[in-house]
Amino acid sequence: MAIKAEELQEIETLLNGAEADSSLLPALRLKFPHLKWSHCDASDVIEEPFRSFAAYDLHLMDVSNHCPVVVTEPSAASGAILAVRSVTR
Repeated sequence: MAIKAEELQEIETLLNGAEADSSLLPALRLKFPHLKWSHCDASDVIEEPFRSFAAYDLHLMDVSNHCPVVVTEPSAASGAILAVRSVTR
């Protein structure tokens, strides 16, 4: 299932201004249970983020196959990676 434009807007609103803490990922999983969520340090992802925020980079991923793949189009995404930035911009 692709990430809808309205969902992406909600996700971006939640990430905008959010601080890096352990409460955000469970909240996203609860609010968007049909999406697969992963988290890591931003330095662990070599692809350019879909969007960047003060504390996080957001990467979209396609989890329809055995191995998740980072994608750039929301219509191809069925999940997201929340990459914690160790240094804020």
